[in-house]
Amino acid sequence: MDDTPLLRVRDLVTSFATDTGVVRAVDEVSFDVPRSTTVALVGESGCGKSVTALSIMRLVASPPGRIESGAVELDGRDLLRLSERDMRGVRGNFVSMIFQEPMTSLNPVYTVGWQISEAIVLHERSSRRQARDRALELVRLVGIPEPETNVDAYPHQLSGGQRQRIMIAMALACEPKLLLADEPTTALDVTIQAQILELLRELQQRLAMSILLITHDLGLVAENAQAVVVMYAGRVVETAPVGEIFARPMHPYTRGLLDSIPRPEDTPAGSGRRRRLRTIEGMVPDMRRLPPGCRFADRCPMRIEACESEPPLAAVAPGRFARCWRAAEV
Repeated sequence: MDDTPLLRVRDLVTSFATDTGVVRAVDEVSFDVPRSTTVALVGESGCGKSVTALSIMRLVASPPGRIESGAVELDGRDLLRLSERDMRGVRGNFVSMIFQEPMTSLNPVYTVGWQISEAIVLHERSSRRQARDRALELVRLVGIPEPETNVDAYPHQLSGGQRQRIMIAMALACEPKLLLADEPTTALDVTIQAQILELLRELQQRLAMSILLITHDLGLVAENAQAVVVMYAGRVVETAPVGEIFARPMHPYTRGLLDSIPRPEDTPAGSGRRRRLRTIEGMVPDMRRLPPGCRFADRCPMRIEACESEPPLAAVAPGRFARCWRAAEV
């Protein structure tokens, strides 16, 4: 069995030019996604999760964005060194992405079946008839009701959950090795969320596919991921197997995220009153004017003088990395 990771991201830097200066939205980010595994990329809004995924796909709008440096190796091939023509052969074929809002990603003037079959025609050189048959098979696979009818539906004729399933069908049309799922259930109700995630788990097992799950919902992480990468202000602050990060976080920011999750004990039985949820005090720093030293220091209850210089992302336990001078104490 090949133990090398399917995806290796190393020192990835993606910046955006603004009227007030250059913003490094992704700043020296490194992590691995093993084969047939789900890795969760977590952090609050604006921390760089989605830009990381777009950088992997080479879909950062330029201008104003630019991938400055680093490496993104998929099965040993550095995607950042490929020509745009070669990269078009990789997207949708070896790596696919499910975007946050399907209504902005689906073309309103084409049927969903046509949009699914387009990737099949492009990458597999299939005829339109063969591609349509495959599109129908995928619509059935992702659980759309009345697939023979709905394959010819337009996006606005489907519900939000059905549109998200169509996005999954499009992403899986060519059976990619890696799926980037960017907040795939954010706009859906809880019941539909569970169905979508169960579908992804089933398809992952069937296709032996790796998934990078981008989310801020730690409940989804606990149920669906095997490893976690935590980002804050453009940088990775902690990586660990999922069970270990919930049992013993080793960065104060990760601890703050876990402490802010509602728990049954927050509403004592029979009291009818809820305890106030814990929050992380302060604000995320302005990415245009980052403070010296640790980026989390102004919000950190464990701040010490050493935090005036930024700690490296260092091994703190077997298979675990954290960017904190006091990781062992968290």
